[in-house]
Amino acid sequence: MKVLILGATGRTGKIVLQRALEEGYEVNCLARNSIRIRKQNRLTVFEGNPTNTADLENAFSDCNAVISVLNVSRKSDFPWSKLRTPENYLSETMKVLIPIAEKRNVKRIVVCSAWGAAETKKDTPGWFRWFIDHSNIGAAYRDHERQEKLLSDSNLDWTIVRPVGLINSTKNQKVKESFDNNPKPNLIISRKTVGEYLIACMRNKALIKHSVVISAE
Repeated sequence: MKVLILGATGRTGKIVLQRALEEGYEVNCLARNSIRIRKQNRLTVFEGNPTNTADLENAFSDCNAVISVLNVSRKSDFPWSKLRTPENYLSETMKVLIPIAEKRNVKRIVVCSAWGAAETKKDTPGWFRWFIDHSNIGAAYRDHERQEKLLSDSNLDWTIVRPVGLINSTKNQKVKESFDNNPKPNLIISRKTVGEYLIACMRNKALIKHSVVISAE
């Protein structure tokens, strides 16, 4: 299997890329600055923007699946920090990606969203809902919802993964999967665990056309 990874230069995306290569996948990556991705065996890096049809078409070359770890990012972790990417970056990418995937018969796509998007917002702590509503954190959540809607309306074999709060721990963790807030998720999970889970998702047919919240047990 050859997988296209979008967002491979991000903090979670780097882990997804390394895990995919460790498991023997052939990987294509599309990055706006390709020099940020180290050359490795079984890895082909394309430079470009995922909202550009020609760039994304090139990156799809011979791929069988897609993992997107893209996000609407801010210039720092400060909640009111200015956005680094357009506020519709995810949904505009998906508008380009879905027709390309359908044309090439690439059915499988796994997308990293976030706990607090769409119907899961009501399940998050009140203080966090306040930040979604009153800070620039909310831009990412609103666009996650737009891209999720585009995916759910498509004919692709999608899985939407919504991790809880991300930490940088390297410890091994057991994943708790929650559907419709059952069981109630815990509040944190490591980027390492999320990266591993996203790769495993591609082979899990039971998760096709499902959204899942993941946290660490």
